[in-house]
Amino acid sequence: MIETRRHQGFGPTGVSSPGKVAFMCGIVGYVGPRDARSVILAGLKRMEYRGYDSAGIALVADGHIDIRKKSGKLANLVAELESNPIPASHQGIGHTRWATHGGPTDDNAHPHLGAAGRVALVHNGIIENFATLKAELSAQGVVFTSQTDTEVAAHLLGRAIESGLGLVEAMRSVVARLEGAFTLVAIDSQTPDTVVAARRNSPLVVGVGQGENFLASDVASFIEYTQEAIELGQDQIVEIKPDSIEVTGFDGSPATTRPYHIDWDLSAAEKGGYDWFMRKEIFEQPKAVADTLLGRINTDGELVLDEMNIEVSELRTIDKIIVVACGTAYHAGLIAKYAIEHWTRIPVEVDIASEFRYRDPVIHRSTLVVTISQSGETADTLQAIRHAREQHAKVISICNTNGATIPRESDAVIYTHAGPEIGVASTKGFTTQLIACYLLGLYLAQVRGNKFGDEIRSLVEELEAIPEKMDQVLDDLETVLTLAGNSLSEPSILFLGRHVGYPVALEGALKLKEISYLHAEGFAAGELKHGPIALVDKGLPIFVVVPPQGRDQIHDKVVSNIQEVRARGARTIVLAERGDEEAMAFADVFLPLPVVPTLFQPLLAILPLQVYACEVATLKGYDVDQPRNLAKSVTVE
Repeated sequence: MIETRRHQGFGPTGVSSPGKVAFMCGIVGYVGPRDARSVILAGLKRMEYRGYDSAGIALVADGHIDIRKKSGKLANLVAELESNPIPASHQGIGHTRWATHGGPTDDNAHPHLGAAGRVALVHNGIIENFATLKAELSAQGVVFTSQTDTEVAAHLLGRAIESGLGLVEAMRSVVARLEGAFTLVAIDSQTPDTVVAARRNSPLVVGVGQGENFLASDVASFIEYTQEAIELGQDQIVEIKPDSIEVTGFDGSPATTRPYHIDWDLSAAEKGGYDWFMRKEIFEQPKAVADTLLGRINTDGELVLDEMNIEVSELRTIDKIIVVACGTAYHAGLIAKYAIEHWTRIPVEVDIASEFRYRDPVIHRSTLVVTISQSGETADTLQAIRHAREQHAKVISICNTNGATIPRESDAVIYTHAGPEIGVASTKGFTTQLIACYLLGLYLAQVRGNKFGDEIRSLVEELEAIPEKMDQVLDDLETVLTLAGNSLSEPSILFLGRHVGYPVALEGALKLKEISYLHAEGFAAGELKHGPIALVDKGLPIFVVVPPQGRDQIHDKVVSNIQEVRARGARTIVLAERGDEEAMAFADVFLPLPVVPTLFQPLLAILPLQVYACEVATLKGYDVDQPRNLAKSVTVE
């Protein structure tokens, strides 16, 4: 059975309720010569990973708007279109929604029509003053057919159109009245070959084609047709026609835009023979790490970073660093703290982004804030950036998405080169974020004179050797697969680590919780005696990340922790470097890791934990790529 699963999944040869919910919908808009229905449905399909509970489409044909929308998965909408066809069109919008205001019903699905049925609109985000606006419109005789905040915007837009405004001016009048975070995309039955959108604190990108143009929440939705895109800034309105794109500010002023090229293609967003995107992305990590390291040493032998738009003189005055992130990126930040402090001797704090502003952090001009976000659109992290900049701190972002909001609003950015990450549970996002954190730490050590050039080059060379060692780990998975098969009835699983192994334990537990729905907790091994050891019972599986031998006294202390839990009946699964006989002696299951410096061990230790979580979820029959209640990007606070 293991061999069959490995062939099919582990190698490329095989086959809510109302309120503020922090999930991200998907939007597609199209105008051009193609069949709009096909383009929009394909785009929505490629954004399914974002999380949604209903889908819909609206097209302009023969001077009127036709809408189809259904709760549930996209397949339900496709079935509806087959039984109730929509007229052919070359202009339209589509949407996948995660319920915020109003449950996941057909009526609450997007798009929504204005009162006269002339305009259709889709929306990401939350309109915070919708209740006031809805009361005002209801008093004027407007009848609402849904519970959504979005329908308020649709009616405002429809009334503005009826007053004689064109679609762009009508959109401008609507956004002037809205509070909150939103992307609005609309069509007008009497404005042919045109789609108009507005953006505030919610992602939207323009795809630039030949005789056709696209709007989307994610470039993956139009990458089949074009690799050219345009960033939209905050508070901007865009009008696309087949042969033109016009961007203006909310106030009507001309806007500056930045075109860019997408450096991956459609094949990078497809499964390539793996059973899950997550599985594919686990195995893409050696290449993603190598790509993120590519070209970092210049001809003078110095470490260089791509968009480091902060003067060296300013970096030399930094006296405190605060790393801000959420979820998996937060765990990368915890590891970054060990590395950056070790190499630069600058104190580093690590904050969960959603807590950052509310603890009233001490920030000043000599503080450097480092934010980590795979998508570049994480709402809590974005607000942290704005708060930091208000306090005159410099901000460096680590991001995988060119053109996203977070890098645009930062002083500098280090791009990871992971390619698209479709699985909701981050894998290659995590390891490439670690690489970027290491590079930042070494760069700061370089400009501040904490390390000599040959020391930095030696460490970069150690990092450049990591992809081959990652391949070694991923080529030896039989023990992990067997372990997963024996874990399906476990009620709880613990993860322990010290030093950089502690964040690895946290991340291993998070992966298991996210996709297999098993209770899992990560602990600092030294904290066992301060409470968590009470959880240890006979047969309880405990993963232990052991630091390399010779690392101060930490190695021996973790081996002692293994003995402590084993003496109380736990079943120990030990991740340690190959040849570590002390750790092996107390392991019920031993998972060997190639020898690397302690600070770099997380890049290898996390791999078996990712594979384990993926296999457990697969064997339980769960949707690994789209786990329940989760979405890829969190764009509402």
